[in-house]
Amino acid sequence: MSQSFQIAIDGPVAAGKGTISRLLAQKLGFLYVDTGAMYRATALLALRQEIDLSDEDKVVALLDQSKLEMRNPLPPKEIDGRLTTVILDGEDVSWAIRTQKCGEGASKVAVLAKLRKVLVKKQQEIASSQDVVMEGRDITFRVLPDADIKIFLTASIQARAARRHTQYLIKGVDISIEEVIKEIAERDQRDMQREADPLHVVDDAWSIDTSNLNIEEVVDLIANRVQEIKNQK
Repeated sequence: MSQSFQIAIDGPVAAGKGTISRLLAQKLGFLYVDTGAMYRATALLALRQEIDLSDEDKVVALLDQSKLEMRNPLPPKEIDGRLTTVILDGEDVSWAIRTQKCGEGASKVAVLAKLRKVLVKKQQEIASSQDVVMEGRDITFRVLPDADIKIFLTASIQARAARRHTQYLIKGVDISIEEVIKEIAERDQRDMQREADPLHVVDDAWSIDTSNLNIEEVVDLIANRVQEIKNQK
């Protein structure tokens, strides 16, 4: 086990992973690592270069030629609602990657085995030297299989759709709740049926349904478990 304390969180889209992980990291003084942002940034790279998202070799080559950095938001300029700051080739793309198009692109490039291998290695390097809260869809079994705590965050599709719909409305995106439910259902299917590391619950993961819990309740629940584990060491 690494000398760093690792919290691995998996779960489907819109289960609250990003917000909960960010607040948990703040509460514990850990680094928050949004792995989904890495896939979104890769999709943005390919879309800007008009590269076919299914062309694995070209997408991987493009990523290899680019510099991708992540950090916790710095006050005051970056305290604008973002969960993490993503720097791509010197450009702050934290909001540029949060479009619906980048989200759809992220799920498409995430099925590319070679690309996943490149990003997983980077994620493991980050977690090896510092305490982290890392969230995504393959963290508990592929990226950090020896994490101190493994969590699977989930919620009903209705609850997840309501959250995502609110996010879209805040951004000024005109979309119906029915369209969001369809989008999430399709994303779930892609995540669970992809050949490379399909989304699933590992045997030793702590499964938390956030449908009827608020963010603070979930954060406190996990933080208390972290303290219990630290006390046992």
